[in-house]
Amino acid sequence: MNTVSLETNIDNIELENNEQKNFMQSALGKTINVGLNIGLRYLLPDFIEEQIIEIKDEIINNGFSEGVKKAISSAMDLGKSAIGIVTGNFENINQVQNAIKNGGIIDSVSETINNVVNKLVSNNKLSYSVGNTIKKGKNVILDNISKKIENEFESQLDSIEKLNKYLNNWKEYYKNQDFTGMEKEYNKIEEKIKNVVPIENTLKSVRTLENLHNLIKNNGGNFNLSREELELANIL
Repeated sequence: MNTVSLETNIDNIELENNEQKNFMQSALGKTINVGLNIGLRYLLPDFIEEQIIEIKDEIINNGFSEGVKKAISSAMDLGKSAIGIVTGNFENINQVQNAIKNGGIIDSVSETINNVVNKLVSNNKLSYSVGNTIKKGKNVILDNISKKIENEFESQLDSIEKLNKYLNNWKEYYKNQDFTGMEKEYNKIEEKIKNVVPIENTLKSVRTLENLHNLIKNNGGNFNLSREELELANIL
């Protein structure tokens, strides 16, 4: 049987920087919103659930979400310089994590909270007393946001570890020409890759695997592929 290396580089697959940025803006945006919610509940213990939700929604819809999006983008750009990435994309999740830490995201979120709360108070959408309570106690919110960001990166590291495990399992089944086992691991890979920061090298490995897997599947589970087909798996 002809074989194909799953580590082969694919020159025509390039990951744009904004893919990583968009992913992190979505993932960290949700994470930061959860931290905001937890912080507000702590700062406003006498408020009922509906009131907390209403206040949170007012904050989110009046500049907080956009401010957070910009904060994440800025943190990733500034963080790259701080950790020595002048051009190109992040090569692993640790680089993304260090960039976010060094990019001043918490300071940016802090400023965003002040600006949004001041705007809401000025427009009579939030009482002065509630606004003052939020600004004075915003460290509680920021601490919760910081913890949630840390949890998100721990989750990312766990997801990448599992993804690598599934990739290695698939390779073993491939070597043994066990398509049933390959299919089982392939489904796990397809599900897990959705929740992992798009790192170019990881995507290249997954794309090569996907191409080879589908070639064998479309060949009726027959591993006897031509050299041209095997080469095609590396360039699609």
